[in-house]
Amino acid sequence: QVQLVESGGGLVQAGGSLRLSCAASVSIFSFAAMDWYRQAPGKERELVAAITSVGSTNYADSVKGRFTISRDNVKNTVYLQMNSLKPEDTAVYYCGARRLRTLQAPVDYWGQGTQVTVSS
Repeated sequence: QVQLVESGGGLVQAGGSLRLSCAASVSIFSFAAMDWYRQAPGKERELVAAITSVGSTNYADSVKGRFTISRDNVKNTVYLQMNSLKPEDTAVYYCGARRLRTLQAPVDYWGQGTQVTVSS
C-alpha cells in the first residue's frame, strides 16, 4: 500500500515562504517521477512542479524562479520550497507519484493534500 503524506501548508503573507513535504511509505525510486499539483477553489487541478527519478525538474510558468522541487531519496521525501508567495498561489497542494516518465502522465498515487493560503 503506497501512502503519500503531505505537510507544511499554512497561512502566510504575500512575499513569504513555505516548504511543503511529501513523505512516501515506499521508496520513491519505485516511481519514474514525483509531482506537486495544486487546486484552487473553482479551478482544475494543475501541475506545479515535477521531478524525475534522476533529478530532472519541470515547473509551471507561473512558479518558475519562485518554487523549487527537490527530493531526498534516503528519507523517501519530496519537497516544494515556495518563495515570494502570491495570493494567487492559494490552493490545496497535492503530492503525486507516477510510474510513467512523460510529463503530465496520469498520477498513480495521490496524497491527501495540504492547504496553502497566501494573504495580501
